[in-house]
Amino acid sequence: MSAEAEPPPLHRRGRPGDRPDPYAWKDTMTAPPPRTDPSPRPLWVSVEGINGVGKSTAARAAAAALGDRCLLLDELTDQAGDTLPGRVIAALAADGDVCLRTGHPVVETLALLALKVREAERLADRYPAGVDVVLEDRGLDSVAVCQAAILADHYGETDPAALARYVLSTARAWSRLPDATVWLTGDRTVCTDRFAARIGRTLAPRNLEVIHRTDDLYHVLASDEPDRYTTIDTTGWPPHETASAVEHRVRELLREREVARVA
Repeated sequence: MSAEAEPPPLHRRGRPGDRPDPYAWKDTMTAPPPRTDPSPRPLWVSVEGINGVGKSTAARAAAAALGDRCLLLDELTDQAGDTLPGRVIAALAADGDVCLRTGHPVVETLALLALKVREAERLADRYPAGVDVVLEDRGLDSVAVCQAAILADHYGETDPAALARYVLSTARAWSRLPDATVWLTGDRTVCTDRFAARIGRTLAPRNLEVIHRTDDLYHVLASDEPDRYTTIDTTGWPPHETASAVEHRVRELLREREVARVA
C-alpha cells in the first residue's frame, strides 16, 4: 500500500490547501452515548508499556500464577493469523512497518479500536466459569497512545496528548475502559534494543521516535487517571521480578474489589 500525501476530501476541513486536521476523522463516525452498563464483570486489568519492556512475558507469567481465576487476552499482534484480528493485523503489517503504518493512520486507528471493542463485546456475559479477573496484554490505552503518536507524525500535529485523549474518549463511548491499568516503564534504550533483537531488525529513527513519543503519552494518560493507573518501574529487573510485581498488583486489586463489595 502506498502512503497518501494527504487525507481524502472526506477528512478535510477548511479551505483547500489548509494543513490536514488530524481531528477531522471524528466527523466520519457517530458514537453512542457513553456506556453506563452496571452489570458485573470480572475485574479487567490491562498491562501496558512500550515495545520491549516485557509486558507480554509478565502478563503470561502472572496469568499462569493466578490460574483458572484469570483469563488472559493476548496482544492483538500475537493472535492467530487465521482469526479476524490476525487478518487485520497482517494487512496493517503488509508494508513491513513495525508500527503497523500503512500511510492511512485514520483507518488504522479505527480498525484497531474496532478490534478492541469487538474483543470486549464477544466476552460480555460469556466469561468462563470461575474467572474473576481478565488480564489484557495491551488495551485501549495502547491504541490511544500509539495511534496518537502516529497521527501526530503523519499530520504534523504539535499536541499529540490531545490526540491521545480524543482517541481514548472515542473508545470510552463504545466500550468500558479497563478497571485498572498496570503500566510498565523501563529504560527506553534497553527496551528498544530488546525489541529490535526479538524481531531481528534494526529500528529506523522514525520508528524509535514513535515508540519514544508513545512512552511520553503513557505518562500523560497516567497523570490524567492516577486512580486507574499503577506504574511499575522495571529498570534493571529480570523478567520473573516484573511478572511477580504484576501478579502482586493484580492480587491487590482483587482484594480491594472484594472489600469494596462487602462494604
